[in-house]
Amino acid sequence: MIQSPNLTKADRLAAFIEVFKLRVAVLAEPHSPGPVLLLAGADGKADARVVFRLHGFSALPADVRVAAHVDFDNDTNPLMSAMPDEISVPLNESLALEATAKAFLLESTESRCGRSAALNRLAEVLMLMVLRSAIDTGAQKPGLLAGLAHPALHRALVSIHETPSRQWTVDDLADRTAMSRSAFMSAFRATVGMTPMAYLGSWRLTLARRHLAAG
Repeated sequence: MIQSPNLTKADRLAAFIEVFKLRVAVLAEPHSPGPVLLLAGADGKADARVVFRLHGFSALPADVRVAAHVDFDNDTNPLMSAMPDEISVPLNESLALEATAKAFLLESTESRCGRSAALNRLAEVLMLMVLRSAIDTGAQKPGLLAGLAHPALHRALVSIHETPSRQWTVDDLADRTAMSRSAFMSAFRATVGMTPMAYLGSWRLTLARRHLAAG
């Protein structure tokens, strides 16, 4: 039975935040070999932006204000593996992003109690907003980001992420998307790059490895 679609998007980041630990630390030195988050551009200017680089920078842009290292369990987190090499999000894309960036910059220029912790927490919020933008934008190639950006398929992915122990069937997951079984199977393979059951197995293995690593 095909259910009527839920027009409200499911929280596509919640499971990743619960399973993997996001840590963003402002860099004392400007260079980092791993993922880097930058705040660049002058206040109030059209080029003011938050930039994420998956493999860091060999040379930082000239207008960088603050740089931070991003650790979202990068080696084991499939969301980080799916990220493009660079994402640039204009601050004027949303009021929340602009306000958080202003608070971050203000904190960076003052020497107040708890400054380091405040900067790192604000940097984490900025990174979450970048992840939102990446998910909303999707990807041109099949993969996790493309699936999370899909208006219907993301519901099946969120269901898998949130309740991986459930004995999911293709029909169950198709119902979550309000698609027929055949249309769901075809769209999932074309968008995500594998079958729903293969993705379910992959997510379960990811969680199992984390449990084993934690003892």
